[in-house]
Amino acid sequence: MARCLTIAVCQTGPIQRSATRAETVGRLVHLLEKAAACGAEIAVFPEMALTTFFPRWRIDDQAEIDAFFEASMPGPETRRLYDAAARLKVGFALGYCELAQEEGRTRHFNTMDLVGPDGAFIGRYRKMHVPGSAEPEAGTTRHLERRYFEPGNLGFPVFDYRGVRVGLAICNDRRWPETYRMLCLNGAEVALLGYNTPLLLDEAPALAHLRMFHNHLPMQAGAYQNTLWIGAAAKAGLEDGQALIGGSCIIAPTGEIAALAMSLDDEVIMHRADLDLIDTCRKVNFNFALYRRPDQYRRISEPV
Repeated sequence: MARCLTIAVCQTGPIQRSATRAETVGRLVHLLEKAAACGAEIAVFPEMALTTFFPRWRIDDQAEIDAFFEASMPGPETRRLYDAAARLKVGFALGYCELAQEEGRTRHFNTMDLVGPDGAFIGRYRKMHVPGSAEPEAGTTRHLERRYFEPGNLGFPVFDYRGVRVGLAICNDRRWPETYRMLCLNGAEVALLGYNTPLLLDEAPALAHLRMFHNHLPMQAGAYQNTLWIGAAAKAGLEDGQALIGGSCIIAPTGEIAALAMSLDDEVIMHRADLDLIDTCRKVNFNFALYRRPDQYRRISEPV
């Protein structure tokens, strides 16, 4: 009997700074209900799915910054989404800003949680490849993620979801081949990721026509080279004056895009992922135990 998992990618349109958390959670619940009605078994939401992408601004008031973060998950405003998962029997991966109390101090992470079809927490990933800078740089698109977030410290964990091995990634992680290889080596069959990506970069206007190509290229290569199914959820549209690209997709381990969003708004795309296709792809080119030469790759992990 074929092993399959029906994946739903829940793209959102822009989430303006003026939106309340309750309004935003309501949109996510509606998307999860649409996914469930179409037979989804798991869903993925974008990076920072509860707020606007606030690192586009320099903010100095720590209380104002912390208002974008979640001190607990689920909290009073997000509980509704977890209850919906249990009611619909559809789990999800959700990107959000995490306020953590660790090592005797308050820490800030760009985080994604995996939640089961019973609404219970399964596992957590913290964004490893945090881009941008801590201070604005002349001539560059303002992405001050390093001002607000620490790099992740949980590695690349893989979790069991209904007998399927699921890993997580966030935005800039998708551009790094190490992300997919670590997930693959840790046993992932499916990688779920969310992103917020601007349409234009001030530092590279000549590459503007390649933004969507460069969005999909590393994910397709990562899926193919590591025999993974990938579900990638974007936040899209004009958000607080910045255009976000969208392009949410589901990618097969062949590297093919199996489903693609058609809008820059709230939208659900779905595909029934054939997990047996992973073994087929490994037989063709990627028998890792036979062909990999990790003893010859040591420079990859050596310090710069």
